[in-house]
Amino acid sequence: MASNLLEEQIEDILRAALEDADDDLFVVDPSAEAVEELIAVATAVDTDLPTVRMVADEGILKDVMGDFIVASNAADLIDAGVLSMRTTDEEIDNALLVTSDAVMALVTANDRVAALTTEDAEFVDAALDTYETLWEESPDFKLRTPPISRVRDTLGTEISDQAESDFDAVLASLETARGDGDGLDEVTISLLIAAKNDVLLYDISKWGEDVGIASKATFSRTKTKLEDMGLIDTEKVPIDVGRPRLRLKLGDDRLRGANGDELASVAMSMLN
Repeated sequence: MASNLLEEQIEDILRAALEDADDDLFVVDPSAEAVEELIAVATAVDTDLPTVRMVADEGILKDVMGDFIVASNAADLIDAGVLSMRTTDEEIDNALLVTSDAVMALVTANDRVAALTTEDAEFVDAALDTYETLWEESPDFKLRTPPISRVRDTLGTEISDQAESDFDAVLASLETARGDGDGLDEVTISLLIAAKNDVLLYDISKWGEDVGIASKATFSRTKTKLEDMGLIDTEKVPIDVGRPRLRLKLGDDRLRGANGDELASVAMSMLN
């Protein structure tokens, strides 16, 4: 990358860095926005990606990875061997992108962002040594969210193809999936999709626990909350041995009449 970059969006700079890096790309002390955009760009890029090693503030990573959409895509990149993340509390002057050929400092001003770049070989080598050492000394960031590809594949095979299609439609309609008033969380989405498709609570909660979304107890608690708020109904289904199981149903005509891509907005309006 021979010259400075001036862009309106950080995603353009990150895309250029991913495309130009031959082998490794260090991402040092990124902002929350930079972490989100890096995951989004790396997920969307069609070409071969470099190995991305990110060293970031633990609080920033925890906050950003609280969004299921971002975290599950990051998990896919980790599974593919493209991304690894570690944490540091070391003070660093600028957010940096470091490759074998260049060091780029990310600077924002109003609504513009720039990558101030140097290719001075001596400086680049020193930076690589510095941040390789930082990387080796930094602890791994433990991402507990399952990869989105695994979530989709198992939902299709263990629940139904329609449930997988509805799940994708809901995620595509959301900017975030946090469940804190800014989107729906992954357990709520799973239960709404299950209710839309008349799935047993036992089946969706077992799938969710097996794939790593949440425990059966969390699914049960969330089901009770949604049922109390009128979003979900249940009906008992007798079985040969033991207590009847519960079949999930959508509990409101507004939800029953919604397409997959409308389900989230209708549910959020009811929850709010």
